[in-house]
Amino acid sequence: MTWGMTLYADSHFTSPYVMSVFVTLIEKEIPFQIKTVDLDSDENKAEPYARLSLTRRVPAIVHGDFHLSESSAISEYLEESFPAPRHAPVYPRESGQRAVARQVQAWLRSDLSPIREERSTQSIFFKKPVDRPLTDRARASADKLIAVASELVPGATGHLFGDWCIADTDLALMLNRLIMNGDTVPSSLKAYAERQWQRASVQQWVKRAR
Repeated sequence: MTWGMTLYADSHFTSPYVMSVFVTLIEKEIPFQIKTVDLDSDENKAEPYARLSLTRRVPAIVHGDFHLSESSAISEYLEESFPAPRHAPVYPRESGQRAVARQVQAWLRSDLSPIREERSTQSIFFKKPVDRPLTDRARASADKLIAVASELVPGATGHLFGDWCIADTDLALMLNRLIMNGDTVPSSLKAYAERQWQRASVQQWVKRAR
């Protein structure tokens, strides 16, 4: 097969942002290959990767002669370049809901840094829970996450907007930073995160060899 799409991922496969793009590609049934970048040795800052990723971060994709970094930008590009009905949508069809989904993605990437610092995705994907309680700063971020998620999630088994979208995966990952480390999360949000985590595309990422 001649690969027209390449996804650049972190070599440990723990990046939530690479996961988000991976799930988008799987959901849309776009053939792709994966190449890894060793972030520990700063390979992302050196040539030739620096020529492919404007921000020197993962994920990045190369699609023919086009290359793009930043996960939400990539998912939006894939949504527009591989549209329904041939390819499954990963954003809501209604414009207002689509805007809210993008708002959720932007918020999860730009806020809640204490949770990311104290509950890394390594604790999720390598199944090594952190044995330290959240600091007051992280607890405040967790309270904010829970409050916002409680407003967004319609029920214990629903999706954010009726049908699944990529923002569901991103929100479930952030909730699982707490849930899988034993932090207190309402049962309705635990049920929501578990349902999202069992989605076939997500499980393909979770079960990758690391």
